Amino acid sequence: MQADLILKNANLPDGRTGVDIACKNGKIIEIGPKLPILAGEEIDCDRLLVSPPFVDSHFHMDATLSLGLPRMNESGTLLEGIALWGELKPILTIEAVIERALRYCDLAVSKGLLAIRTHVDVCDDRLLAVDALLEVKKQVAPYIDLQLVAFPQDGYLRSPTAKQNVIRALDKGVDVVGGIPHFERTMADGAQSITELCEMAAKRGLRVDMHCDETDDPLSRHIEMLAYETQRLGLQERVAGSHLTSMHSMDNYYVSKLIALMTEAEVSVIANPLINITLQGRHDTYPKRRGMTRVPELRKAGLTVAFGHDCVMDPWYSMGSGDMLEVASMGLHVAQMTSRDDIRACFDAVTTEPAKIMGLEGYGIAVGNNADFVVLQARDTIEAIRLRANRLYVIRRGNIIAETPLQQTRLHLSERPETVRGDDYAPGK
Repeated sequence: MQADLILKNANLPDGRTGVDIACKNGKIIEIGPKLPILAGEEIDCDRLLVSPPFVDSHFHMDATLSLGLPRMNESGTLLEGIALWGELKPILTIEAVIERALRYCDLAVSKGLLAIRTHVDVCDDRLLAVDALLEVKKQVAPYIDLQLVAFPQDGYLRSPTAKQNVIRALDKGVDVVGGIPHFERTMADGAQSITELCEMAAKRGLRVDMHCDETDDPLSRHIEMLAYETQRLGLQERVAGSHLTSMHSMDNYYVSKLIALMTEAEVSVIANPLINITLQGRHDTYPKRRGMTRVPELRKAGLTVAFGHDCVMDPWYSMGSGDMLEVASMGLHVAQMTSRDDIRACFDAVTTEPAKIMGLEGYGIAVGNNADFVVLQARDTIEAIRLRANRLYVIRRGNIIAETPLQQTRLHLSERPETVRGDDYAPGK
């Protein structure tokens, strides 16, 4: 048998070691030890980790890399970030949004991030960001799966033209229905917005992803309504609640009921550790709340839970590098997920779990799936998070689209090793 590409002697996220992966015509055709297959191109993985690509199921690409425009967020707070975005929107140009988004996609590829769900603000009647990111989606399609969410950032009912703009955005080809119920003027308006937006999604056969309860207020309980509408409309496995930070402040009795409702409705959860830990708890003195939703409890209930990056160098967050391993590391620390299984779950939260939420077809290392991989300078998923491992190769449909040299440091010390590599320090080595 002849293959186009074979990755030899690879470790896989599921614990298999020293296996070969043969690829042809952009698909995985065989997986196993010492495959007797010739290939036009061969990569010796030397028992390093080969993972499916990283996936970010919560991002804001219309604002990314706009840090400093029109001025810096000096306080670093959510409210100043919202004010800044309001100042920036009127002076945005379609060319500038496209240019920044494409630059971010370049960075994403270098980090092995090949699928992104981005929320797009539709509360600008020009729908400039929508048109810009639809163009970006078309341009990056050969190497990134880009999914767009119609996001009424100023409130579906609160913003005078948001209703019609959501419809206009979906008619243009935006993929997912978004919302922000906790930003409406009243709890009742928030509930109404969920009903109307979920009915819209059900009618069009679309997925739903709502910014939900991104607040420290324990009485912000819109996720309950989202779970109800999901079940009423038969939207199971097609709805995600993003952030859900109010859950960190709710009493345990109510949460025990809420998680059961979410489980019945099969609602997915997307936490955003970098942003949640930064922007929440700002009114606290001490003790100060962590700001992230109850990830371990939600996972234990059987819900699909992913981590998103949310922002990179924009009005809300001046940090970030497109590295989903940084996101996984923050999630691990904030949620105190330090058991071996929990750490592995944090790797899943930036790979397989968000892939489920986005409904990615052909994702994962299995025969018949797309030949999409990241070769990491780490032996397993735990080490990958610990090191924020170097991406040696990024492969899309069997073609290498990015590569980085092996990272090591040369030492000038007498009677010590000549070189040091982070992945030389795994247990047992």
